[in-house]
Amino acid sequence: MEFDIMARASTWADAAELAQRLEGAGYSGMLMTEGSQVPWMVIAAAAMAAPKLHFSTGIAVAFPRSPMMSAQIAWELARNTQGRFRLGLGSQVKAHITRRYASQFDRPAPQMKDYLQAVRACLKAFRREGPLEHEGPYYNLSLLPEQWTPSGHDYEDIKLDISAVGPYMTKVAGELADGIHVHPMHSMPYIANRVLPNLAEGAARVGRDPAEIDLIVPVMAIPGDSAEEQATATLKAKTQIGFYGATPNYAFQFDDLGYDGMRDKLRVHLKSGDTEALVALIDDEMLNHFALPARWDDMADKLIARYKGTAARVVMYHAEESIREHPDNFGKWSEIARAVRAA
Repeated sequence: MEFDIMARASTWADAAELAQRLEGAGYSGMLMTEGSQVPWMVIAAAAMAAPKLHFSTGIAVAFPRSPMMSAQIAWELARNTQGRFRLGLGSQVKAHITRRYASQFDRPAPQMKDYLQAVRACLKAFRREGPLEHEGPYYNLSLLPEQWTPSGHDYEDIKLDISAVGPYMTKVAGELADGIHVHPMHSMPYIANRVLPNLAEGAARVGRDPAEIDLIVPVMAIPGDSAEEQATATLKAKTQIGFYGATPNYAFQFDDLGYDGMRDKLRVHLKSGDTEALVALIDDEMLNHFALPARWDDMADKLIARYKGTAARVVMYHAEESIREHPDNFGKWSEIARAVRAA
């Protein structure tokens, strides 16, 4: 099981410095998400500084970009990291796609399926395995003259991952993706009873072995040897759970665990801006489902017990903030990383 850190928006220099430190301290890789900044340049800067670390987008927003552009970026990063890059894509929500990116958003799972097939068609053409040919309901690609085709390299088997929450997108991952980015707000019953069966159903449609699909799992880890030391991370995790839980796409996870009506209660406080009331609804039992509180010396064992045999990569969701706020925590996270990777 690999051990990654989710890196926040930063300058190229800061990303490179963090990558260099992580590489020398036992970490597997860095995952860059696309929020207030695009991930490509910071990945390039970090990869130059840390030639053994692995990198992933978790996630890059797919629909505002042509599949050709995503394929070209992945091809270039794979080449220059010597295969230490995997492209993680996500659909985002309609409001962002249509109002922030001014792009097309239809039915996200069918659109993502067509998008992935289009990206794979581009990569196939880059490998000179045939002409560029993709005709789908959303994307059509049929022109790639030789002078516009990227040159070949030794790292052309590029991993394509997608994020998924609901059953339809998870089945698309089972059909077409090399990996699935599980949502940060997840419980183990959700993974066991929803993610894995839907992945298997999607894989069965095309005769794939679902065991070949990597689960990339962000973890809201809350380390600390006292309640006081855990307080900041606990507040961040509860706020995140409340924010996600107040939206319709994630409400079923509460229902599955017996917290009927929780989404509506959270939504009231989210709409009113009452963060304290929102956080107060997330009790310790719920926190333990969706996050992982532990003493520093116990965190590695708890990560291994919860995710070994299920996750290919665990991604520490708030670890970078923990390190930046308390530099002494870097060594503690490093010990956890080594223990998890060795298990």
